[in-house]
Amino acid sequence: MAASDSERPYRTWMCVVCGYIYDEAKGAPEDGLAPGTRWEDVPETWTCPDCGVTKADFELYEG
Repeated sequence: MAASDSERPYRTWMCVVCGYIYDEAKGAPEDGLAPGTRWEDVPETWTCPDCGVTKADFELYEG
């Protein structure tokens, strides 16, 4: 049985172009993403606030 969103740990995603880190726990409030916003809930139209690339240019970050 899969863990609910509230039970699974937050993850971080890194922009492969500029290295910007999106942390699900912190969100990106300055870009309209509240703390706790899961990566799959980030709109496809969202772009990296540092370099402007799309979600497709982010990878799961295990840092």
